[in-house]
Amino acid sequence: MQVMLHQDDALAWHEKATLQAIAERFATLDLHGKAEHADKAYIIPTGTLHDLDEARQLGIVSERDFFGGIVPQPFAGTKAITHGLVGPDALATAGWLPAFPDAVKDVVLAGFTAFSRRDAMLAGERLLQSGPVRLKPVLARGGTGQVIVTDRQELEAGLDALAEPEISECGLVLEENLNDVSTYSVGQLRVADMTVTYCGTQNVTTDNRGRTVYGGSDLIVARGDYETLMSVRLPQSAMKATELARTYDEAADRHIPGFLASRRNYDVAQGRRTDGLERFGVLEQSWRIGGASTAEVLALEAFHADAELAVVRVASIETYGAGCRPPDGAEVFFQGDDPATGPMLKFAAVRSL
Repeated sequence: MQVMLHQDDALAWHEKATLQAIAERFATLDLHGKAEHADKAYIIPTGTLHDLDEARQLGIVSERDFFGGIVPQPFAGTKAITHGLVGPDALATAGWLPAFPDAVKDVVLAGFTAFSRRDAMLAGERLLQSGPVRLKPVLARGGTGQVIVTDRQELEAGLDALAEPEISECGLVLEENLNDVSTYSVGQLRVADMTVTYCGTQNVTTDNRGRTVYGGSDLIVARGDYETLMSVRLPQSAMKATELARTYDEAADRHIPGFLASRRNYDVAQGRRTDGLERFGVLEQSWRIGGASTAEVLALEAFHADAELAVVRVASIETYGAGCRPPDGAEVFFQGDDPATGPMLKFAAVRSL
C-alpha cells in the first residue's frame, strides 16, 4: 500500500514530521480493500484541496482515494464559509455560496464574513451592539491571530492591523465572543470500508513563548455514523455539539458543489455571552488532516484490528518544553527541538472508556 503526502512547503518541521509518521501508519491499513486497487496511491493532502483538476491528476476520484476534503473554491475550505455577508450589497469573492451560510445559520454563533474593510466595519458595529466581537483571519489555524474588540475604536484598530488585500482575497470572520468556553471536536472519518464518528473535547496548553495554544483532543469514537455515536452514552452537552456538527456536515453535502471529504472535523463552542446567555455554535470545519489526527489513526487501527470493536476512546496530546516525556504505552509522533517552535512532544494513546 503506497501512501503519498501532498505537502505544503510552508509547514513547520514538527508538522511535516508528524504527518510523515501518520502516513506511515496509514500504510498499514487496507485503504483500498480490493486487490485490483492495491497499487493505487492513497493521498494525504496537508490542506483542503480546491483544484478539482489537480485532485484528478493525483488520482482522487472518490473518498476512498484520500484523507481530507475537496471544495470548489479556496474560501470554501476556510472558516469564511460559516457566516453570511452583512447585507445584499456587500462585496463577495468569486464563487460565493450564499445558500450554505443560510443553511447553517441556526447552528453557528452570530457573525458575518466580510471581503472589504467597509463591510467589516459595518458587520463589527452591528455585532458590538450585543457585546464583544472576535475578529478571525480565515487562514489562521488553532485560534492564532484572533483579536477581541469591545468598541468601535478597537474595531478600527483591529482592522487596521490587517492588510486590505488579505480581507478582499481571503475574507475576515467577525463573530460574537464567548466567555468560559469549552470546545468540542466532532468528526467523521470514511477510510477504506470503515466509517467512524466521534465527539470529544479539546484541550489547551502553553507553548514555549507562553502563548495559549492547542494541546490535544480526547475523543470517544464509534464504529458507524452519527446515529451510532449518539446511541453511546455521551454527556448532554456533547450530544448537543454532535447534533450541531451533524447539521453543518449535512449542509456541506447539499450546498457545496463538488464537495468531497473523507475527513470531516468540526469545532463546536459552548460558552456564555457577556449577558450570561449560554451559546452553542459550530466555529469552523476542518476538511484536512488536523491536530486530532494522531488520535484518529489510533482509532482506525483499533477498529481495523478488531472487527467486533464498537467504541474506543483515544487522545492526542501536544506539550512543550525540554523536559517533556511520553507516558508508558503512548505512541510518539514527534519529539524534538523544532527550529521555529522549540522543544515539543506529540503523542497519542488509547484510553479506557
